[in-house]
Amino acid sequence: MDDRKLPSIDAEKLKELLEKEFEQCIADVTQAVNDGRAGSVIDDSEEPVRQAMGVFRQQVFEKAIQMKINAAQAAFSPSEEHEDQREVSS
Repeated sequence: MDDRKLPSIDAEKLKELLEKEFEQCIADVTQAVNDGRAGSVIDDSEEPVRQAMGVFRQQVFEKAIQMKINAAQAAFSPSEEHEDQREVSS
């Protein structure tokens, strides 16, 4: 198994990248709760809130993974010969 570490991502940068998505999630949750009928707010809003949070969860994960990929690509040096490649070519 490869023991090399990938570069870390920055939580503040991820937060900045997700500002629009977060605001949309909060707007969707607020709308769902506000649309709930008296006496049925939980029943009426639970599924739309779950869906809004699911979309946001997916967006957070996708952006975090993309940041990790971008950081790894930026750190990769194509001219750097890795130990495993030297063993194969020897």
